[in-house]
Amino acid sequence: MPQESLHRVVVVVDDNSNPFELSCAIEVFGLRRPELGRDLYDFTLCAARPRTRMRDGFFTLGAVPGLEAADTADTLIVPNRPDVDVPRPAAVLDAIRRAHRRGARLIGFCSGAFTLAEAGVLDGRRATAHWQWADDFRTRYPAVRLEPDVLYVDDGDILTAAGSAAALDLGLHVVRRDHGAEVANSVSRRLVFPGHRDGGQRQFVERPVPDLRDESLGPVLAWALERLDTPLTVSDLAARAAVSPATVHRRFRAQLGTTPLAWLTGERAALACRLIERGESRLDLVARASGLGTAANLRAVLHRATGLSPSSYRRRFGPAAG
Repeated sequence: MPQESLHRVVVVVDDNSNPFELSCAIEVFGLRRPELGRDLYDFTLCAARPRTRMRDGFFTLGAVPGLEAADTADTLIVPNRPDVDVPRPAAVLDAIRRAHRRGARLIGFCSGAFTLAEAGVLDGRRATAHWQWADDFRTRYPAVRLEPDVLYVDDGDILTAAGSAAALDLGLHVVRRDHGAEVANSVSRRLVFPGHRDGGQRQFVERPVPDLRDESLGPVLAWALERLDTPLTVSDLAARAAVSPATVHRRFRAQLGTTPLAWLTGERAALACRLIERGESRLDLVARASGLGTAANLRAVLHRATGLSPSSYRRRFGPAAG
């Protein structure tokens, strides 16, 4: 694939930026993909000054392209810094506003939500931020619809991740959105990181830990994933876990932030996507193999999950798309 035809991802680095999130962006969007036989993105960094001192002076980046590179981005990843009370440089905020006006996709990792909000592009929009800063963010930016319990928020052309490691969750989500589930799974395998982590950041909020017996959903989830093509009810999950249906609902809400049936539907939609990407064109077969039952239900569920019909998904991510 010619380099000039690739989707261009540009990361803005700023004084005191976090190295970890920068590395996540490089790992997901910047590396060559010989295992796929093609590259996924055209990637570069940019900064307001040629030399940029990273967080706590751990190291300094030199010879970084100027902010004019941001004006060529299809996706612009904005700076994230631990000092959320320090205003970002006006030139950086202007670059973000220009990118937003011309329709570029904007991404904020962790405290990058503060950068986007300071630029004024999040007013009236959905976003997330690290749980430690949620109250501060709400106070400073009341016009933003903050969702503090999730790992990331996809609001179309603006996406935000809750914390440092959630940058990988969001990055893989973007790859899945751009290139399909099979490619995203390949990237996640190379990262040795799950392609999709269940639950939200509420599981990481500090709270007293009582001495309880193991209530992990892991075993019952693994059991269900092997049986997605069969009818499964909440009662089936409860019986497998040897608890009541009400307890299963409570554990799904507490550990995954969703309901059992919503989780099952999401996993079945992901399986249907993988089958379509591998070349299966018979919708009734895909529907049965993924546990979605009928082609009509497959169409409805896939459209809710991806915004695409099965035929559109096949054209975009099927074997012929590569």
